[in-house]
Amino acid sequence: MQLALEQISQKVGAVQHLYPLDLALQPGVVTVLLGATQAGKTSLMRLMAGLDKPTHGRITVDGNDVTGVSVRGRNVAMVYQQFINYPSLSVAENIASPLKLRGGLDRAAIAQRVRALAERLHIDPFLDRLPAELSGGQQQRVALARALAKNAPLMLLDEPLVNLDYKLREELREELTQLFAAGDSTVVYATTEPGEALLLGGWTAVMDAGELLQYGPTAELFHKPESLRVARAFSDPPMNLLAAEPAMLGVELRAANGARTAGPPVHLPLPTAVGGLLTGRLTLGVRAAALRVQERPGDVALAGSVELAEISGSDTFVHAATKVGEVVAQLPGVHELALGAPITFYLNPEQVYVFGADGGLLLAPPRTHARAY
Repeated sequence: MQLALEQISQKVGAVQHLYPLDLALQPGVVTVLLGATQAGKTSLMRLMAGLDKPTHGRITVDGNDVTGVSVRGRNVAMVYQQFINYPSLSVAENIASPLKLRGGLDRAAIAQRVRALAERLHIDPFLDRLPAELSGGQQQRVALARALAKNAPLMLLDEPLVNLDYKLREELREELTQLFAAGDSTVVYATTEPGEALLLGGWTAVMDAGELLQYGPTAELFHKPESLRVARAFSDPPMNLLAAEPAMLGVELRAANGARTAGPPVHLPLPTAVGGLLTGRLTLGVRAAALRVQERPGDVALAGSVELAEISGSDTFVHAATKVGEVVAQLPGVHELALGAPITFYLNPEQVYVFGADGGLLLAPPRTHARAY
């Protein structure tokens, strides 16, 4: 199905939940709504489902205006952060309910479909139990299985894995990606996690404070955010943002307040074609994974001292104070670093984003990319 939102906005009382936006979903492709809490993701999904009506604009499905059509008149499946199951039905009956309503399948075919979904979502041992006998994470997976069983043309998933533990989230993301690829539904998946958006692939719509900032293929948005706002939303940990100004054959980094640094300035050479376009104050974006502790040819050194070292999985996140401000580096492996210890990071200038100070628009993307998560 082709779902399109045309100049959609939503205002409740004096509060603007969504500012005017246009969004045409790619049929059969996962669209990720990425943004922090209160970015407007749930408000947008409720309009897509027909649970709410927009203040302005219209919604079309395959070219037909459905703006005033309620959720009862639309074939939509939706899963919320807070799971909803039928308490008096067993897990198997919950999952089977949309298949029975749709008709066309005998009992054996329904049972086979139910078990297949339950196995993929790791809830097959609980098919005879009632939802109240399950943990919160297990109940969320029942709601997810029921939505998948419906096989609706439009499936809306509002942070469906948020209540699950880390290991299970990782497993189910892979399973869901395969299920989405095998199905015919147009899937909209809301998340606050940039890493989850990259794992799901498809297209991503980056949202912030009720505004749609950018929409396109997920990898393209990650590598080429159009503005500082998009770069901030699509980075975890946050992108390092450094003040700079044009200098001969490149840029010169400044202190966090824009002042000149003490001692020799930190100079980053940039390609002549890029340097010739730069004027005024600039902001350089450096992803945490672009900072290394091993020097390579052409690198620029950035000396500092360790303020915090956090081990997360197989990576170490190092927060360090430098003369151009605090930076965070994502180093592969486990590193034991003492607080206050001197540390030098190395950066390839070709992995730097250059943003203008006026509106924070991207002036030059990196020529090469650091690893993505």
